[in-house]
Amino acid sequence: MATRNKIEIQRLNLYYGAFHALHDISMDILDRHITALIGPSGCGKSTLVRSLNRMNDLISGSRVTGSVRVDGEDIYAAKADVEKVRKKVGMVFQRPNPFPLSIFDNVAYGLRVAGVKNKSMLQDKVEQSLRAAWLWDSLKDQLHLSALTLPLDQQQRLCIARLLIIEPEVILMDEPCSALDPIATAKIEELILELKKNYCIVIVTHNMQQAARVSDYSGYMLLGDLIEYDDTKKIFTHPADQRTEEYITGRYG
Repeated sequence: MATRNKIEIQRLNLYYGAFHALHDISMDILDRHITALIGPSGCGKSTLVRSLNRMNDLISGSRVTGSVRVDGEDIYAAKADVEKVRKKVGMVFQRPNPFPLSIFDNVAYGLRVAGVKNKSMLQDKVEQSLRAAWLWDSLKDQLHLSALTLPLDQQQRLCIARLLIIEPEVILMDEPCSALDPIATAKIEELILELKKNYCIVIVTHNMQQAARVSDYSGYMLLGDLIEYDDTKKIFTHPADQRTEEYITGRYG
């Protein structure tokens, strides 16, 4: 069965006041694949990924033109429900951001906000989410402990579990390994590859080796432009644009 587009971006421009941050971006993102956004600092990678669940709306003076369609529905349409968009398209940030609550309460947070009070359901969902984030076996007897006591890699996986419990369909990751050591990074990358079986994943990374290891498609960004977007192997071995080649080979950025 052919893989379908999960996200379709057409001529997306984003402005912060008078500053034109994203320039006419068009790209299709496949479901159950990993798409990496690479490029030097300040090129627009994080701005683009935050556009996919309207996180940039939280920045005063931001505005967009063009469209971002998730399953065919334009998330910037006047009738779009932003809360539903952010439930469907969730985000994991650079640094783990667990709440100052117990491990259990961190994971259960989203369901409780949604009004779920059934203890048995909460327990089942928390276990499912921790299993999906590869944390259940190590933490099942410590669920009462503060999430802040966990090492950084477990905190990041806990944040992923907290996202999974609300059943998103797209997971956005803005440099999820930037605060982690190489061993912890390897664990997160392995988890990302496992999650790809069920989710559309878009990851921002400064680490080109990481993009090469985990992604199916890569987009190279420069100064707000999407210079090249293609199969990751092709991007890294036979880029079509000289600017991409200069970045990949370390001559720029």
